[in-house]
Amino acid sequence: MTLLGSLYRTALRPALFSLDAERAHELTLDALALAQRSAPARSALRAAFGVEDDGSLAVELFGRRFPTPLGVAAGLDKGAVAYNALGAMGFSFVEVGTVTEHPQPGNPRPRLFRLPRDGAVINRMGFNNPGCEAMAKALAAHPPDRVIVGVNLGKSKVTPLADAPADYAASARAVAPYADYAVINVSSPNTPGLRSLQSVDALVGIVRAVRPALADRGVPLLVKIAPDLADEDVDAVVDLALAEGLAGLVATNTTLRRDGLRTPADEVRSLGDGGLSGAPLRSRSREVVARIFSRARLAPGDRGRGRVLRRRRVGHGRGGRVAGAGLHGVHLPGAHDGARTHRGDESAAALLGVVVAVGGGRAPRERLTNRHSGEECEVDACPNRSGQPAATGLAVAAATPAPRGHRHTRRGIRRPGGRGHGAGRAARRDGHAPRPPERRGGALRPAP
Repeated sequence: MTLLGSLYRTALRPALFSLDAERAHELTLDALALAQRSAPARSALRAAFGVEDDGSLAVELFGRRFPTPLGVAAGLDKGAVAYNALGAMGFSFVEVGTVTEHPQPGNPRPRLFRLPRDGAVINRMGFNNPGCEAMAKALAAHPPDRVIVGVNLGKSKVTPLADAPADYAASARAVAPYADYAVINVSSPNTPGLRSLQSVDALVGIVRAVRPALADRGVPLLVKIAPDLADEDVDAVVDLALAEGLAGLVATNTTLRRDGLRTPADEVRSLGDGGLSGAPLRSRSREVVARIFSRARLAPGDRGRGRVLRRRRVGHGRGGRVAGAGLHGVHLPGAHDGARTHRGDESAAALLGVVVAVGGGRAPRERLTNRHSGEECEVDACPNRSGQPAATGLAVAAATPAPRGHRHTRRGIRRPGGRGHGAGRAARRDGHAPRPPERRGGALRPAP
């Protein structure tokens, strides 16, 4: 553990966890907002946490170059006040919002609850945000400094469901000049009726209203879906994404399910309604991602045909390795247990978002070295691989562990029979560690 990680574990984390979860979130964001407005503070953050952009971790997606696969998911920086500070800490991208056309305070407090025994949180925030016009002014006041900024779009609570397309489009128009990508959020359980907009009949109207607002700026458009969708509904959304030419799907948002938790059921019920996120979502999230791959006919293991950003914790031993992962969006302090960041430091709680790109990113197939035989093979052609999406990015794993003695390592870093420089970080036991992706762009198409 590094010095910074030790300080977090012994001092900062106990202090944050002594506070209400939302208060800890606010204090963290206030500190980051101060750094956002101070170039010397951002320089100090970059010196302490930044990662040198040498191209070895770069990811090309939606026509954008992400210097590393690690970023911050929507929900932390709801008002676009801290994205440059987070970028200075080494995060490649920050998804601000969720933002709505009208300012709104969200649901009454308390509305954010930790479940530390489950590595999870329950929230019923309700899209609290300053509104799209205020967000646009905030983004204009502080142009992105070496960080990609996405914007998560939601529906105002006061807007009737029938008028949702216009509400989403108004927000999109306001933030389009400043967004590197945009996400239509129709999957939060905390706005009445919002999840009904995931039906294809409702969703197609929103997509067709928002897309013209982004088209002049060439802003890629994605849709964020819930883990509670039935499989046939997931298929329907994938079909719509392909038919409408969306850049991708974000899978998944929080769940309403409460089964399988370690926290006593009475305690969970006492916390009330809200969406649950974190480790308990792992299994269903994988199922949804696999379903999207299957329905979109994305070739398993082909990084040129799909990209996944998974909602779960990062860097938690074998349990933190993600089959199919290419980008990771995290939430920072105040929610639950710590997670290792790109620098190996112990950060505060890390929750994830997920993106399966169905139309806008490309990277080459991996060539890896079989450590047992010394021969090279492609990830998806390896005879010891299952038919699951191959791992990419920071978190690396085979969906089914390879047999004993059969291991793949990044060529030029760890050789058969020996340990090269960086082998402890680059090689993963019983899994695949890919070579750094080339910087290549291009459109994604369904496999024939």
